[in-house]
Amino acid sequence: MTDFADEIELKEKDLKEFNNICEQCKKEDKSVSQNLIITGFKYCDSCKTSRTLFPV
Repeated sequence: MTDFADEIELKEKDLKEFNNICEQCKKEDKSVSQNLIITGFKYCDSCKTSRTLFPV
């Protein structure tokens, strides 16, 4: 059985990971969380577009 404190700690860890900071440019943008849900990558719309057009 899991401990209640462990569940709270896990949830706090998940929330910290679910911030709106882009992995590519390190800027905060609200589109990062949306793109994380849709694509699985923490990119802002600008970086997502550049990665789509120039995938290198």
